[in-house]
Amino acid sequence: MKKGFYTIMAAQFFSSLADSALLIAAIALLNNHHAPGWMTPLLKLFFVLSYVVLAAFVGAFADSRPKGWVMFVTNTIKVLGCLVMLFGAHPLLAYGIVGFGAAAYSPAKYGILTELLPPEKLVAANGWIEGTTVSSIILGTVLGGTLISPVVARHIIHLGVPGVHSNASAAILVITFVYILAAAFNLRIPDTGARYRKQESDPLKLISDFADCFVTLWHDKLGQISLAVTTLFWGAGATLQFIVLKWAEVALGMTLSQGAVLQAIFAVGVAVGAMAAAARVPLRRSLTVLPVGVAMGAGVTMMAFFTRDLFPQDWAWHLGRHALPAYLVLAYVFLLAVGSMAGFFVVPMNALLQHRGYVLLSAGHSIAVQNFNENLSVLVMLCLYAVLIWLNTPIWIVIVLFGMFVSLMMLLVMQRHRFNQRRFDSVALIGEDRH
Repeated sequence: MKKGFYTIMAAQFFSSLADSALLIAAIALLNNHHAPGWMTPLLKLFFVLSYVVLAAFVGAFADSRPKGWVMFVTNTIKVLGCLVMLFGAHPLLAYGIVGFGAAAYSPAKYGILTELLPPEKLVAANGWIEGTTVSSIILGTVLGGTLISPVVARHIIHLGVPGVHSNASAAILVITFVYILAAAFNLRIPDTGARYRKQESDPLKLISDFADCFVTLWHDKLGQISLAVTTLFWGAGATLQFIVLKWAEVALGMTLSQGAVLQAIFAVGVAVGAMAAAARVPLRRSLTVLPVGVAMGAGVTMMAFFTRDLFPQDWAWHLGRHALPAYLVLAYVFLLAVGSMAGFFVVPMNALLQHRGYVLLSAGHSIAVQNFNENLSVLVMLCLYAVLIWLNTPIWIVIVLFGMFVSLMMLLVMQRHRFNQRRFDSVALIGEDRH
């Protein structure tokens, strides 16, 4: 890999670390305000809303300037959102500002990979980026859970910083500095030298161009398959974050801080699967991982029937002087396995989609189309989840519906790919140069 790739990884790591930690802190802030339970998934909804609303514009913005500069500016917006939350704005509004920065950050973050690296390195690069991102999610979730704990927060509050008077605000203060560190790495990202035609500034023309890009990618025989899979994955993944927290509370009797650790375990699995895909799945064989998505949905469905009551209280896993309850160890193993399947099938699909988008469109525009679809899926699935919680639907029913939906959609995608292959060998297009 080129030297600049590792700087991109470092910038992405710290920015994503802060995003994940801030979600836990924002949930804690909502709890402090005694907000209703259905409002918690709306945090993510407000975060991703900008990905959908700004999709027609952020791709052009990412392609109009060197992408390292774009990443610096958009990361600075995240710092602003963090400060707004710290000084009293409603968590939904403040997290929405952070999402605004993230929406503009994403096309530059992924688009620069296609400018910096040849097609044959995209799966490996995506594996490293996904592994780095998931590692940051793991550590960010743990960091958020640690910072809101009374033992740690008390020391930060005693510093006497204005606006820092609760566990949640103490966490937000530290997270702000993590965003600033990410911005410092953004300034070190090299200019790849890639330049595109002058970007439109007329909003109506930008929307028209985006619509053309949207249709082009969905009509492509490879683009539509990879786009369908990543759209499903990110919508499901965002919802699963909150399902795991609710499942940990109801089925395992855990607190928010403890549930955040389960989220981290799932993310470890995604990282393991991502790295395995990077090492074993070349771009030309990326479509062979589709059945793993079906298995992941089935695995999530099984989670509905897993509770601590299934195991005697004296069953434990002994590690030296420490003992972990058997139900907790098995929960870790289970989430690790499901996460590994998720990482293994999404990374090749992500690389294939980036490659086809770059061939057919441009780096920034293709990622903008991808973000629009994926985050529209997040919005829809989070809204449905919020409605189910508002209706007091038992969590085990929510999990069964969720897992069956994922498996069914993956089966439909596989059927569509077989249909495409009968008409035209679309797999032969993988690896072709940009026209």
